[in-house]
Amino acid sequence: SLNLLALAHRAQGDYAAAEAPQARALAILEKLLGPEHHSVAIAIGNLAELYQAQGRYADAERAYKRALSNVESGLGPQHPNVATWLNSLAGLYYAQKRFDAAQPLYERALAIREKALGPYNPAVAASLNNLAALYRARGKYAAAEPLYRRSLDIALKRMGEGHPAVAVALNNL
Repeated sequence: SLNLLALAHRAQGDYAAAEAPQARALAILEKLLGPEHHSVAIAIGNLAELYQAQGRYADAERAYKRALSNVESGLGPQHPNVATWLNSLAGLYYAQKRFDAAQPLYERALAIREKALGPYNPAVAASLNNLAALYRARGKYAAAEPLYRRSLDIALKRMGEGHPAVAVALNNL
């Protein structure tokens, strides 16, 4: 309930009101489930997203790294959930134009997802898109294009031509 309350405040843009219930939810989950439980990582990630929305990038980075460490310890370094947190941390770096820090995280997330989920999973398409966007932002269009094309191919094969994910992939390409 505390987590949902925090998310509701955050959705309304009331970041100050969101922080206390989010921190309290995290403390309760850590006490009940232990620091390495996946639900704890989600609560830490929610706090990281809140910090990022507030422009508190150092706090967000610490929280994302903590969530990533939590999931790696609890599930192993090759678990698909690790890729989720790698993408989140890389997204923070991307937003700050820290492309050299973001790129290896996006690459690792893609490798984990391809190995664990197979080459035609929508999560793989999302990772391809993230890495392609980073290349595009760096002006590396020749490196971005094949990734965007693979992402589009996955969307077409998995979701069909009329799906919004296909429209997004076409737009990005």
